[in-house]
Amino acid sequence: MKRKIAIAADHAGYEYKEIVKNYLSERFEVQDFGTFSTDSVDYPDFVHPAATSVENGENELGILICGSGNGVQITANKHQKIRCALCWMPEIATLARQHNDANMISMPARFISKELAIEIADKFLSTEFEGGRHQNRVDKIAVC
Repeated sequence: MKRKIAIAADHAGYEYKEIVKNYLSERFEVQDFGTFSTDSVDYPDFVHPAATSVENGENELGILICGSGNGVQITANKHQKIRCALCWMPEIATLARQHNDANMISMPARFISKELAIEIADKFLSTEFEGGRHQNRVDKIAVC
């Protein structure tokens, strides 16, 4: 059974979303929450449903893409059970999984290459949480 992954983007991240989605669809079941064009949109309209799907277990992990990566990350992290890390290099994606048990990442389409976006997604999806000393820290993240 393929692992389920959520993906969403705004208009600035649309092209990267399509590339990453197509690349990952060979190995994962990718649920695309939009947007579906380069027309200007409000990213929370796509991020909230994607984050909810990870929060409730419908999808195991999620990938978000916008121009800077910041807006989608901030929005996703409003969800109590989401730990979304802004990743602009593969090593950050690896550490986000290993040390922070990140269940979503955001990527800045205006600042990374398409090839790097794929590499970041690969590292995120192939890295496991180390637990151990990191578990106690992760347990302290949620406020409620």
